[in-house]
Amino acid sequence: MDKKILAKKIIEFSGGEKNIISVTHCLTRLRFSLKDEKKADIAALKKLPGVVKALFSGGLLQVVIGAEVSEVYSAILSVSSVKGGVEESAESKKKGVLGTFISAVTGVFVPLLPLMSATGLIKGMLMLLSALGVLSAKSGTYQILYGASDAFFFFLPVLIGFTAARKSGASEVTGIMIGLALCSPTLTNIAPSVIDSSGEKVALGAIFGLKYYATLFGVPVIMPGSGNYTSTVVPIILIVYFSAFVEKRAQKIIPREIKSFAVPLFSFLFALSSGLIIIGPLSAIITDIIGSLIAALFSRVPILGGAIVGGFWQVLVIFGLHWSIIPLRLINLASDGFDMVLTPYFVASFACLAAAFAVAIRTRDRQTKSLALPAIISAFMGITEPALYGITLPRKRPFVFSCIASAAGGMFLSATKTYAYISGGLGVFGFSDFIMTEEYAEKAGIPLDVAGGVVRAGIGAAIAMAISFSLTMIFWRENISAEEESCESEEKSTIYSPMSGKVIALSEIEDEAFSDSGLGVGVAIEPVEGVVYSPVDGVVSVLPSTFHAACITGKNGEMVLIHIGYNTAELCGKGFSACVEEGAVVKKGDKIITFDIDAIKNAGYSLVTPVVIGNTDDYTDVQTLVSPNATVRTGDTVLVLS
Repeated sequence: MDKKILAKKIIEFSGGEKNIISVTHCLTRLRFSLKDEKKADIAALKKLPGVVKALFSGGLLQVVIGAEVSEVYSAILSVSSVKGGVEESAESKKKGVLGTFISAVTGVFVPLLPLMSATGLIKGMLMLLSALGVLSAKSGTYQILYGASDAFFFFLPVLIGFTAARKSGASEVTGIMIGLALCSPTLTNIAPSVIDSSGEKVALGAIFGLKYYATLFGVPVIMPGSGNYTSTVVPIILIVYFSAFVEKRAQKIIPREIKSFAVPLFSFLFALSSGLIIIGPLSAIITDIIGSLIAALFSRVPILGGAIVGGFWQVLVIFGLHWSIIPLRLINLASDGFDMVLTPYFVASFACLAAAFAVAIRTRDRQTKSLALPAIISAFMGITEPALYGITLPRKRPFVFSCIASAAGGMFLSATKTYAYISGGLGVFGFSDFIMTEEYAEKAGIPLDVAGGVVRAGIGAAIAMAISFSLTMIFWRENISAEEESCESEEKSTIYSPMSGKVIALSEIEDEAFSDSGLGVGVAIEPVEGVVYSPVDGVVSVLPSTFHAACITGKNGEMVLIHIGYNTAELCGKGFSACVEEGAVVKKGDKIITFDIDAIKNAGYSLVTPVVIGNTDDYTDVQTLVSPNATVRTGDTVLVLS
């Protein structure tokens, strides 16, 4: 089907232009945000030639196209006024707070995942080459490539600002600008130059025990625990979503004459100011509370602390609250020469890796499988975001299972007093953290045990991986409807009789083009009723103006050619009438053509009708289920394709 025709059909069966809020696409599928999901005709969409599958997922209508998805996407934008970009539909907002939040976060990350995997792999490979002594960390090659890859994570708010704006309906330029502002040197170093006698920067004051070094419109600006917003996730998403809210209302109240500059000015300034004054302080307060609670927990019940840190580490990463624990490790390393507070988190990347691997094995979605391999390698190197945001979190259960597994691994590390002696790499490179230092052994008055901690860390990681993989393999199942599963698992296509009449062997008919099976394998029927019904669910892909024949392309790609009589094209349509138009979507049993049996016979034409599979070569076998001279009725099974 021509891409523009297909685009128009997709729009039509999605409920029309007025029902579509926006559309975007990934590697294989179109993603529609709809006002009313009930207006979409999933069954009709599935039958369109060029459409592999259609389903609702994550609050969006997803139409799977395949490799040509970008062409169909461009055709949709060219033949309609549908807006590119995704916005949550009214129906998707009924999923609850947690479901909505997860949908927002994962939706924002989907466009970033391929590049995130690539940059994570580059960083991991560089660290590996450096550890093996192949490439010096001081070399220009290492520093340039590492810095270029690390820029993705340093400027993550800028990238998220763009994708969050696209998803929320805010101005994409405004989203980028908010991200740039959060990463700007002025904001990342927002502290006065006044230094006290101890070398600390002098704070302007404190709120709830939290110091602040600057004010905005006289209101204190409290930064996140890390000191800045680089590499954070949740703050930029919330600020951009708030900017979308502000922008939509500003569009309504600001005079048309000044909208071009007043709307972006108002939405950017108000959203950024509100974000720095409200979202930032709230994050700082929450991280401080969490840090204090965790410190108290590890001092009293270390095993429980290991379970909590290991189990909730990925949750903390999602919210950007893991910074509340990191200062505790640095303090412990400086004062005691070892740390056990952050040790349990080490197993989280391996649990996430194992869950993603199990999903890759069980999923039927090709895009997920293609994304899983680089995500798994990246997680092995310690960069879990691709596996977390792209594989486990959107499917919820694998994410929960990986958290449970991390808790178990974390308990083992705490129970065996597996300490970290340095703050080194992540993932496989994190094993270096557990190599006991000579300084600690001397200070503690114990024999130097170089490998003991590394072995215990490996056992903890293995425990987490085994539990995560097993739980996901056993208890996770891809969310596929019974109808879709039946369709996917079906190996055979059934062709039903398009008319009632007497069966004649194809080799016995007058038309040599059909009798030698040159146009396909099938049967012939001498009709007793002047009606042709659709033999399958599909699309009327060919319907000549003379209406003496039709080709129906079924949902599984089968092309059923029906030719009424011999040389009946010479009648130029006399005695024939079409009940549908070319391109129409039909179901099995729908009327396609009516014809006058007596008039055609009186004109001297045979009405023996070949019913053949035009793309016979695409099938291993075309089995005929009716015998010559038998009588068939409309809807009886005549052919089976496999």
